[in-house]
Amino acid sequence: MGAVAVGIAAPIVRRRLRLRPPVVSVLAWQAPVAMALAVRRSPARDAAIYALQMWAYIAHYEMPHDDPEALLARLRVDYPIRGDTLIGVGVPPTLRLQRSLGRPGQVTRLDLALSWIHWSWFFVPHGTVAYVLLRHRDQFPRAASLTAAVFDLGLVFYWTLPTAPPWWAGANGNMEHVRRIMVETGEHFWGRAWRPLYDLLGGNPFAAMPSLHFATSVMAAHVLSDVGPVQGAIGWTYAVTLGFALVYLGEHYVVDLAAGLGLAEAVRRLSPAAQPLLLRAARTIQRFEPGMP
Repeated sequence: MGAVAVGIAAPIVRRRLRLRPPVVSVLAWQAPVAMALAVRRSPARDAAIYALQMWAYIAHYEMPHDDPEALLARLRVDYPIRGDTLIGVGVPPTLRLQRSLGRPGQVTRLDLALSWIHWSWFFVPHGTVAYVLLRHRDQFPRAASLTAAVFDLGLVFYWTLPTAPPWWAGANGNMEHVRRIMVETGEHFWGRAWRPLYDLLGGNPFAAMPSLHFATSVMAAHVLSDVGPVQGAIGWTYAVTLGFALVYLGEHYVVDLAAGLGLAEAVRRLSPAAQPLLLRAARTIQRFEPGMP
């Protein structure tokens, strides 16, 4: 449990103690394993292991932006604009949607509805995993592993290929102005509470390629489809609606969504090949779990 506590604390104190990223990585990623070795197996322990894995993800999601100037020096801006311009036959789909559906200077009901779809994402992938844990526990290891794999593999791209989203490119003269409708809606709906909420959740503005919003929602739809057709239909409806919202709101390019879809599908299709190695690692850890002979 001491190792768990260190794993939780490392991301919090990394700036104050000037911890190097490899040190933070080792300390954060060992925490889920330490939890497995410290506590007897139970649904609560399984949930804690998943939460610790996500805590490590959040730390690695934010760390590239610890040095904003260095991140800006590596920032890629133009290639998604070219891709979306091709998809939109001369005009990126975000601009087409905002021109046809939006009202500059005014927050509409559509803006509010799609912003809520976007905000709800912070609960949907993890809520899906929690639902499987509570109602279909035999499927939990696979659901949690697939979801975690999508999050974690997305980090590889965020570290190696920092990419500007449409709203940033529009605000900095790389393309025609793009409204960041989610922020406009947040300021209108939440008032003074918006800025603290945004600062809490917006840790890295250049974690855009691939869209993990879309990738993890697609994986959640697959997980729910494995549970049942009704659950699957709900999951896919949400994923498609979220994808539309992300493009309209100016948060992601269509090519970001395509890359997110590719990531989710690759994880799902390659999981059988990775399963033997993961099972061997799990059995090694399980030999030392409390209560195991």
